[in-house]
Amino acid sequence: MKNDILFQEKNWMFSYRVGGLLYRDDKILLQHQVGDNSYAVPGGHVSFGEFTREALTREWREETGAGINVGRLVAVVELFWQWKRPCQQINLYYLAELKNRDALPYKSFPVLDELGQARGDLEFCWVDLEQLDQVTVYPACLQPYLKALPEHIIHLQENELEGR
Repeated sequence: MKNDILFQEKNWMFSYRVGGLLYRDDKILLQHQVGDNSYAVPGGHVSFGEFTREALTREWREETGAGINVGRLVAVVELFWQWKRPCQQINLYYLAELKNRDALPYKSFPVLDELGQARGDLEFCWVDLEQLDQVTVYPACLQPYLKALPEHIIHLQENELEGR
């Protein structure tokens, strides 16, 4: 049984997450909750005793059924945002490559996601890189880098709680 590094204190939550940047034919695979117009990079929570590359491989298999090869680390993102309560989150984003190029269809496809014991319907979508500026990608600080990834690891910070 996995124990996600996701916990709550009286007034705060903490989340340790990993995401995979998967590109194919000038498109990127993103996920969103059905009915929500904002997108996120596919991935999930790291479990205690698990390396982040292992977590990413496990999460992709669980959510998409596809095997991936995990490439280089692209970004470390620190976030403060409102979830059920204020949340501090650390995200690591890696390049990902499908082990079987045809494992994921080009059409959108749904999966069931469990987050904090609440179920939600996630949909995976291939978004054309030329249309990335027309959608909202979470975290916002990562979005400008998705079209042309930097050659070195970037460290980004975003505080959505400021001014509250």
